[in-house]
Formats: sequence, structure tokens, C-alpha cells
Amino acid sequence: MAPRAVAVHLLHEVLTLGRSLDDAFPRRAEGLEASDRALAHALVSQALRWRVDLDRLIDSASPRPLPGDARARQVLRVALAGRLCLGTPMHATVATALPLLERGPRRLVHAVLARLDRERAALPALPKLPEPWASRWQSVFGAETVEAFRAALGEIPPLDLSLRDPAETAEVCERLGGASAEPGHVRLAGSHRVELLPGFGEGRFWVQDLASRQVAARLGPVKGERVLDLCAAPGGKTLQLAAAGAAVTAVDRSAPRMERLAGHLARTGLAAATVVADLLDWEPEAPFARILLDAPCSATGTFRRNPEVLARRHPRDLPALAELQRRLLARACGWLAPGGRLVYAVCSLEPEEGEEVVAIAPELGVEIERVERLLPGSGPGDGFFVATLSRPLG
Repeated sequence: MAPRAVAVHLLHEVLTLGRSLDDAFPRRAEGLEASDRALAHALVSQALRWRVDLDRLIDSASPRPLPGDARARQVLRVALAGRLCLGTPMHATVATALPLLERGPRRLVHAVLARLDRERAALPALPKLPEPWASRWQSVFGAETVEAFRAALGEIPPLDLSLRDPAETAEVCERLGGASAEPGHVRLAGSHRVELLPGFGEGRFWVQDLASRQVAARLGPVKGERVLDLCAAPGGKTLQLAAAGAAVTAVDRSAPRMERLAGHLARTGLAAATVVADLLDWEPEAPFARILLDAPCSATGTFRRNPEVLARRHPRDLPALAELQRRLLARACGWLAPGGRLVYAVCSLEPEEGEEVVAIAPELGVEIERVERLLPGSGPGDGFFVATLSRPLG
């Protein structure tokens, strides 16, 4: 299958069927050559990042409205992403778009592309954030932060790696041409297939956003400590904690995702106990001095890396997610030993999933030591809400 056809299928799976790009891409791109695989990913990624602006152009040049899930709209999104974001020549844009409409409105698509080309259509300097998120974030964070969000959405994020041995940071940076923000971290610009990087097969590093590293670091020194990592898969924080010398028990309800975690542990040679269980039913045998709860959430803070989240999620999802988060936090607090520390985190920008959830901490017998927000565009990476909680000794 041609890369543009793959991109159209992926847009349908993500925007119509609600699947994540990370889950859908490997299956759809199977069998593609490396260059075609990279092109398919670039096309769908840019179509998602610039979706609002691309749709505005499409609507301005269409003689009649196209449904949001119409194949013709998906084809136009991919074609314009290639033309306006990747610089595909006009003749190639038309030649590759029309065959994607076997029984569709080829004349309409051709006319839209031709009109936009005649009018020298262009994208704005920064992509427009989709509603209702744009209005929500404007009221919560203000105009300056929203502009930073737009800039973050428009850029392909770098690849962050965490190292098994922080002493190798300078060596890995030099070998891979990266930069480091702290020992044990390497950042690479541009797009990469991590499994092809030198050292990956030997287990010297794994993919982990820099903000995610900082979330786990809020537990403090963990060498020799028993640490409970809840909702752990796919396991970047588990690996980070194990590499720091913790005796980690990682729990997650998803068996397939825990299989991926087990594979990462085997590849890196790190050790952790893994448990597939629903936290609402599971009980540990003894309390833990350190607990990390990275709770299921809307994941709106990951939009720079996963732009489809802004289409897959809606504010109406938040009440049910917040209720689950409160229940998980209550369970986790019950497993925290006196004098212990618990970090509650969500990769969400929504107060309903952050500040409003940890407000119940005093009712759970724990104290709030620190609350912070890491914001995309101005922070180290993805957006997170992070609360550090502790149980008094008395």
C-alpha cells in the first residue's frame, strides 16, 4: 500500500474510530519500506497537527460541505499536509490524491486542490488549537501560554532517551549526536526509529519523555527502597526506578502493555516484579515507603507528541476520569507506609484531573507537600500535573 493510502487509513482510524496513532500505525505501516514508512507517518502527523487549519482551507474551497468523516476530506487533509507542510509539488499532490478515491468525488477533490493552488493558500505561522480545548485553556492558562501550546503543536517533538547507566550520558550524546538536560538523559532532534539506534538492542536506553523522568524523580532517592509503580505500563518510569536501585513492583491492568514492559526489562537487564491486576481489586502484601501513581487520564498534556488526543478526547470525558482517579488515589494512599511518599501524576492539563483530585488528600490521611504543573511549550516536555504527598509518622 502506498504511503498516502496508509495515511488516509490512519486518519480514519484515529479521527473516526478513536484509535491512537501509536496503536494503529505499526499494523497499517507493516511491509512499507523505511522511506515510505517515514513519509506515511509525516503525512498523518502533519494532518493531525494542522487539522483545524486544513479543514478551514478545505471548507473555503468546497462547493458543498464535506462530512467530517468523509473519505474525500481525509484525502484532502493528507494531500494538503503533503503540499503545504512537506512541500510536495502540485502535480504530484494531484496525481497521488485522485487514485485514493476509487468511487469518490475525484472532480471535487481535484477542484478543491486546484482552487487552493490558484489562490496560493498557505497555513498560518502556528496551528490553531481545536475547540473546545482552545477556549478551556485560554480561560485556565491565559493567552501567552496558549500561544506556547500552539507553537508546541506545530513542532515535531524531539526524542528523549533515558539511559540504564547515567555515567554513559556524555558517550551516548556524542555517539548519537544528542544533547542532555541531566545525567541519564539524552535528547535527539528530528524523527528516529529508536530500535535502529546504536545501543538500543544492547538495552542501554529506552524512550521516555523528559517530563516523565521528572515525575518519577519526585519520589526522591529510591536506592534500596521498595517502590510501588501503579498504572505502570508501558514502563518508562519502572525502568527509571529500577535503574536507580529501587526494588520495584509494577502493576497495570493491561496484559499486552505489561508484556511490552517485560520485554523492556529483558532487553535492558533491569529487574522489577510485574503484576497484571485491576487496582480497584488488587491488594499488596505490605505497605510501601514509595508509591508512584501515574493515573489514567485524558492525556491532553501529550498533544505535542500525540496530536490526535485533541480529537479523541472531549471535556465530557473528564467527570468519569476524575472519579476513577479519586478512587485510585484513595486505594494508593491506603498502601503508603507511615513516613512514606506518594507521587500522584496525570499527563493532563485539566484541573478536574489534577488540583481537584488531590484536594481529597487530607481525607485520606496524607499531606500535600508539593503541587506543580509541567506545561508543553514552556516545560521540559509533555504536560503533567504532579502532586507529592506524604503520610505523617505519627
